[in-house]
Amino acid sequence: MPNTYRVVQWTTGNVGKSSVEAIVRHPNYELVGVYAWSKDKVGRDAGELAGIEPLGITATDDIDALLALKPDVVVYNPMWINVDELVRILEAGVNVVATASFITGHNLGADRDRIEQAAKRGGATIFGSGVSPGFAELLAIVSATACDRVDKITISESADTTLYDSPDTERPVGFGTPIDDPNLAPMASKGTAVFAEAVRLVADSLGLQLDEIVCEAEYAKTTEDLDLGSWRIDAGCVAGVYVSWQGRIGGRTVIDLNVRWRKGQSLEPDWQLDGDGWKITVEGRPTINMQVGFLPPPDMIENAKSIEDFFVLGHIMTAMPPIHAIPAVVAAPPGIATYNDLPLPQARGVVPVQQNA
Repeated sequence: MPNTYRVVQWTTGNVGKSSVEAIVRHPNYELVGVYAWSKDKVGRDAGELAGIEPLGITATDDIDALLALKPDVVVYNPMWINVDELVRILEAGVNVVATASFITGHNLGADRDRIEQAAKRGGATIFGSGVSPGFAELLAIVSATACDRVDKITISESADTTLYDSPDTERPVGFGTPIDDPNLAPMASKGTAVFAEAVRLVADSLGLQLDEIVCEAEYAKTTEDLDLGSWRIDAGCVAGVYVSWQGRIGGRTVIDLNVRWRKGQSLEPDWQLDGDGWKITVEGRPTINMQVGFLPPPDMIENAKSIEDFFVLGHIMTAMPPIHAIPAVVAAPPGIATYNDLPLPQARGVVPVQQNA
């Protein structure tokens, strides 16, 4: 196993910025190239794009030039996957760790086969994670190993996203749509479809063959106009979304991955949240309950200038699970890998080491 992994960063959006910073700070990773999707980022220093010191690496949209660098892995952080891109990368023999709506790839139909075959032709591996889905399911999978019987696994995510200014990710699930819009009903299921792959991931960890995976959704409206920074939600439009993805056997739900998101203080019905984060329940013998939240470290609190300075925590939590999986993914057999195929990831290289004076 090499001491250093050569890494290409793919895109520099919010998650990509956190990825760049983590890669250049890691003692075992070497950032060798950066892909820029936006033309206005081409030719700019990767450090500048990530909001850190200059790195001497120029962002480019020349895929051939990036593949010619012979990286060990691409850290793939677009909002949505591009199958043609992934096929090209994998066929070139470059591994991929992704946050872009990819867990098992089963939502992709025939495109999953294209990705898998490209990986095998190139002798490469692709792995997808993130914080939710991804990290949250890993916690549930590990928790279930303490049981001699599992009846049901539930992961419930709840969050007040009023200050989360990301219309490109929230409109597709229904936010901002009139509550009586006839096209609203399927929006949440389409916008969160990757959770179906996460249900399959958990089922696979238990050795289960599901009969079906179904989605149930509910919406709540705001009774007042909401100003959300770069966009707004008018009164009478969706400001609350609940989605439950369920894996069933014989009509019984054995896996339930659900999210409840709300905005503002004028929601109808007025959904109450039990804090921000995840509640993980493994019903069985024994029943295991886990509450997972996140807080900024003291130095971040001391130096923060506004609430927006804390938004990076979500980006970090999304970026890091795939990055920590890089050594295992590089060592894995070619094809599509999930948490069920890899050894337990380890958080190497993240503990600050104080130098002797």
